[in-house]
Amino acid sequence: MKRAEQLPQYDDAELFTSCIAALSRKPPVVAQGEIDRLRTEIAEAAAGRRFILQGGDCAERFKDCTAKVLKRKLQVLLQMSMVLTYATRKPVTRIGRLAGQYAKPRSANEETVGTRKMPVYRGDLVNGYDAGDEARRPNPTRMLEGYYHATASLNYIRALIEGGFADLHHPEQWDLEFLEKSPEGDSYRRIADAITDAIHFMDTVGATDVAEKLRRIAFYTSHEALLLPYEEALTRMDDNETAYNLGAHYLWLGYRTCTLDGAHVEYLRGIENPIGIKVGPGLDSDTLLALLAVLDPRKTPGRITLITRFGANTVRKSLPSVINSVQKAGHPVLWCCDPMHGNTETASDGRKTRRTANIFSEIEQTFAIHGDSHSCLGGVHFELTGDVVTECIGNNEEQDLCGRYDTACDPRLNAEQSLEMAFLIARLLR
Repeated sequence: MKRAEQLPQYDDAELFTSCIAALSRKPPVVAQGEIDRLRTEIAEAAAGRRFILQGGDCAERFKDCTAKVLKRKLQVLLQMSMVLTYATRKPVTRIGRLAGQYAKPRSANEETVGTRKMPVYRGDLVNGYDAGDEARRPNPTRMLEGYYHATASLNYIRALIEGGFADLHHPEQWDLEFLEKSPEGDSYRRIADAITDAIHFMDTVGATDVAEKLRRIAFYTSHEALLLPYEEALTRMDDNETAYNLGAHYLWLGYRTCTLDGAHVEYLRGIENPIGIKVGPGLDSDTLLALLAVLDPRKTPGRITLITRFGANTVRKSLPSVINSVQKAGHPVLWCCDPMHGNTETASDGRKTRRTANIFSEIEQTFAIHGDSHSCLGGVHFELTGDVVTECIGNNEEQDLCGRYDTACDPRLNAEQSLEMAFLIARLLR
């Protein structure tokens, strides 16, 4: 029996068993064919023929399963992907941290809220965010709620795409107000105008196949494989006795659950979904290579994504040796930059924040390091939202955090900041 980290303690064992049984009988959230297609697209990105954009909430809340919130998230990811498509001249695969990112790893079992100690919030899949003994008590029925919210979210996103929401022919759909305030506004606007002109040109000459691809796109979901009972209940065997987690297209192994002989690694080893591994200062090259040997023994293209998260002040020192080790081992991984987690800091009022300058600095350095290493950085991974939040700061203005700090866990880029990041990356890739 492998040891499982980050598991809550449920009071009612009988209720827990019945919830898992009910969940295991539910229809899948995603289809096996979609998972196989995503694995192919990740392999193309690793080979430099495609680019991956992954983004969404740090921790999704059930209350945000609304048309307005989901539409905004989809819009910002679509707009970012259009900018990146223009810059890379490659197709861009969109993977949302949504429709399932309801559980969060924590470093302690308890936290102090005000003057009271209580169980830590582990995400809506486990317990409630509100302070109080009843809300914070782990409740297994939340796994069923999570399933329903995930299916509702994905169904709505698919309906939006099928209904034409992904068609960005019309410039009025672009929220570019931030250009007026940005010192790089003229440069960004030239890119936006060029994209619009290119789309209109394709319409004029009758490039119907390309135009149709702009209107109807694939969209994939992802979340951290954290709450193992939930993940196992949504795992199904195909006709060849091959296991797929059909609760999401793509899963990642978290920083706190990557123990080589742990239950999370053992679970992920046995499924066919593409897998991400978070790589940062706490994961040495020897351990990473051991993980790759377990999770990808056949060195299958598209199987593994390495999501690096070192921080702007550390990436230059740490990343080159990791790239070199993986190259020597011969694993055909996709390299993806997560510039968020390594750049988290605490503001003067005690809240967590991230500086946009540090976020972009890590991206810029990571591209340069891969270039120097004759490697390919094939994707980026952001914590973001389409809402007008004030959780990440620019220009050292901590007072901006008071505007709307609404995250349930880590600070996210808002829509303007997210789109600006896409334009900045576009400048690196041109």
